[in-house]
Amino acid sequence: MATGRTSKRAARQKRKMVLFAFEIIIILVMVVILYMVMNKTSEGPKVVSLDPKNLAIPTEVIEKTEEGGTMHGYMNVALFGLDAETESQLYKGSRSDSIMIASVNLDTGDIKLVSVYRDSYLNIGPYKGQAEYYWKCNTAYAAGGAEQAVRMLNMNLDMDITDFVAVGYKGLSSVIDGLGGVYIDVSQEEVSHLNNYQIGVSSVLKCDYTPVKEAGYQLLNGTQATAYCRIRATAGDDFKRTARQRTVLKAIEEQAKKADLATLTKVFNDCIGDIYTSIDSKDILTLLGNIANYRIADEAGFPTEELRITGNIGAKGSCVIPQDLESNVVWLHQFLFGDDDYEVTENVREYGSVIKAETGQYLNK
Repeated sequence: MATGRTSKRAARQKRKMVLFAFEIIIILVMVVILYMVMNKTSEGPKVVSLDPKNLAIPTEVIEKTEEGGTMHGYMNVALFGLDAETESQLYKGSRSDSIMIASVNLDTGDIKLVSVYRDSYLNIGPYKGQAEYYWKCNTAYAAGGAEQAVRMLNMNLDMDITDFVAVGYKGLSSVIDGLGGVYIDVSQEEVSHLNNYQIGVSSVLKCDYTPVKEAGYQLLNGTQATAYCRIRATAGDDFKRTARQRTVLKAIEEQAKKADLATLTKVFNDCIGDIYTSIDSKDILTLLGNIANYRIADEAGFPTEELRITGNIGAKGSCVIPQDLESNVVWLHQFLFGDDDYEVTENVREYGSVIKAETGQYLNK
């Protein structure tokens, strides 16, 4: 019965498809629409359909949503920024160094973004011959592609995600250059690190780079902004890095909304090979006139600051550990859906117990 309800719900959500933003994703979706209007023969981005039966959506979540619970009226999409350097790595084998959930309120158009820290110690599903394996959550995409990564989010966070968008390493730089750059306020502490990261980015992209010479609010090109997203050597480490990624996201959204049709079309032509998604472009066409109705309203990171700790977990290295997975999931549902009384599923309680058992021996020394 749950499977049938899931399929019907997914179909209804497809009909109410909305636009969202994540690094280059908002502009890529926009240019997909525009390009398809102009060129009916285009095949568009690489599209795959995920079977909800394989996505570990908790039965309790399905039932509550169908009955008009607090998650009713929202569309939740997984957004993955990959370290992929080849097309094949878009599908599997690359780690998702950026993981976000975009939760769209279908009534108001407000979008809330939650970065799931890539080193978060969670149940990633099948790995190394085990049916369930606990490790850094960005490994899920490398192990089983988008399906396993979406499954990981649903099972650990009590979510109902059925759609995703993934972009390759090259896409971000190309889109930013296509838009003429983005405006970012670079701190003095970030300048040297930004330039150091440009060396590696330019090597992958096989391009030259221009050093940033001073701090302040300024226009960054694609290589510079991509390097900015990768900085993790300043105060705040990876937590601050995810905040930088969201800063670039919002800067891209701002530039994209000012771009003309010719610019958007060219961006699409340059970047189409770097998009992998479950969203059929045909479902988005009807929203072409509603782009301005959607906005990023709030942002956060998971696990939340008050309920996380970092530590070395033996051979698994430095991880971000949810001190109490249950409390973190309750916080998440309050942040995304305003649910102050959320009760987690039994699975989340079980996963939380395993996390405490596996990490406690290292953290309590």
